Amino acid sequence: MTQPVHTCMTKAIIADGDQLETGPQWITSRRARLRLFDDHLICGDWNVHYDDIREAVLASFRSPILRIPGYVLSARTDTHTYHFGLNGWRYWRGELPFPVTRTNTRLRMSWISIAARAILIGYVAYTLWRWAT
Repeated sequence: MTQPVHTCMTKAIIADGDQLETGPQWITSRRARLRLFDDHLICGDWNVHYDDIREAVLASFRSPILRIPGYVLSARTDTHTYHFGLNGWRYWRGELPFPVTRTNTRLRMSWISIAARAILIGYVAYTLWRWAT
């Protein structure tokens, strides 16, 4: 077997449409090593040949609160659309071994994500108030 061109950890889901929103689909996503080879990529037991990719989009963004850079790589085949959440590694700014459309976007927050953050902030505020009094 050949050596990968690039290897990194990823969160990955199979879903139709735009997945540029935080939420439950990403909470339960697959966590695995994404390995890119010259002619295919592997993520866990998913094996996607570049010839099967009908459209690939690499969306770059900054996280809503901490402004951490990241990417979502979407690869649509005839049977599935794979979405890979990636850290802001320098590798993704260069040439990839398959054709890709690059976009800059904003990562949206779902209502579940907003509610969870509000509860966390409320808990921290309450704990600080209890500690101070």
